[in-house]
This record gives sequence, C-alpha cells and structure tokens, in this order.
Amino acid sequence: MRVRQQSGTRALPPTITLLALLIIWELAARLGGVSEQVLPAPSRILDATVQSREDLLPATAITALEGLLGFLLASVLGIVIGLALYSWRTLHDALYPLIAGAQMIPLITIAPLFVIWFGFEPLGKVVIVAVFALFPIVVQTYRGLKSVPRFYQDVALNCGATETWTLWHVKLRVASGQIFGGLRISAAYVFATAATSEYLGARNGLGIWLQSAFNSFRTPLIFSATLVIILLTALLLGLITLTERLLLGDAGDDHMVNPDDE
Repeated sequence: MRVRQQSGTRALPPTITLLALLIIWELAARLGGVSEQVLPAPSRILDATVQSREDLLPATAITALEGLLGFLLASVLGIVIGLALYSWRTLHDALYPLIAGAQMIPLITIAPLFVIWFGFEPLGKVVIVAVFALFPIVVQTYRGLKSVPRFYQDVALNCGATETWTLWHVKLRVASGQIFGGLRISAAYVFATAATSEYLGARNGLGIWLQSAFNSFRTPLIFSATLVIILLTALLLGLITLTERLLLGDAGDDHMVNPDDE
C-alpha cells in the first residue's frame, strides 16, 4: 500500500505539468492564429484520431505486433548473449565490439537493405526492431552480472551450490533490477523503430500512415500517429514494470546493483 501511495505521489507533479502544457498548447493554437497545418490544437488532434480510427487501428495493430515480436526476440537474445559474455571472456572480447558497432549504424541506411532481403513483409521490421533493441539488454545484463558482489557467490558455493546454479538462481536475481532497466531502455524505442522502418518500406503500419498524412499535409494525423506510438510505448513499459513486480515483488529495486561497483 505504501509503495502505491509513493507511486501516486511521484506521478502527480508530471501529470499536472502535462495538463498545464496541453492547456497552454490549446490556447496558443486557438487564440494565437497558428495554422492547423503548422500546429493543430490538442482537441483537433484528438478529434482527427477518433474520426480516422477505422484506418488507424489496423495500422496500429501491425506496428504493435512488429514492435512486440522484435522486443521479445531482443529480450531473449539479449539476456542469453549477456550471460554468455559474462561467462566467457574470450566471447566478450570477440562479440561486444560488434554488438556495440551495430548500434552506430543509422536506421535509414540499414532499413533499405532489409527491404531488399525481406521485402515489404512485417518480418523484416521485426528483425530491425530486434537488432536495435538488443544492445541495451545485452549491456545491462552483462554489467548487472559483473556488478554482483562476490559474497553472494561465496555464500552459495559454501552451501554446496554449483557454479551454474549460482549463476541462474543467485546472480541473475541480484542483477535483475539492472536487467529490467535494460528492458525499459529498449522498450522506449521499439515502436518508433518499427514505424520508422515501415516509413522507409512497407505495405501497412503507422509508418505508412505517417507517410500518407505527410504527403496530404494532414498535420493532425501526423500527431495522431505520434500519440499512438507514445501510448504503445507507455503500455509496454507498464507491462515490463508489472512483470518485474510479479516475478520479484517489491524486492526488485532492492536487488538493483550499482554499475560503479564493477
């Protein structure tokens, strides 16, 4: 109960700030003589979103599916690779620079290649999302395991546990807070990445919706797609937090280790 009250208290200031900004935006758009093509009022964006829902919902479903599948793939691979990099130093030295380098490749340069390789099908977008979501999960998994204090392992081994059991049941749990932090970092970008890759080559999705809205100079619909991406991201972040609570309880924050302890 206390944790919920604290969460509600923390959410109040940004909520008030957001409402104030929306009110200022609405008044500026309506009374400031700003053209709707330049900056539509929030009420106009909401109205355009509702009126276009029959076309917007199918596009949202495709982007949401691509983003979720790519994120799930990146989560599994990221944790496994992070474990492998922690367990084998040679593998870390061989793979870590490549994984880091892959994140430096601009999406706009790699997306056309995926269109050539996978066509306009959603599979290519899923792979792109997974590639760009992978790095934070790998890094946070590796750093989290690396930062686990030595005495956790010593206690488990002295009680008769094996190295493998200690890794899976002790170190991973202690590092879980940082691993979930990596998942949140990745989740913040998956739907935007999916929509951007669609914009560069796809048959449907929010990226194509954005392209159509831009080509027809319908600025409210551009904001509609942005609003949907924000909502999808918020839902995914909420799902990650809920999963962390279910798996770890309130101990999730207690198990977070400090990266500076490495």
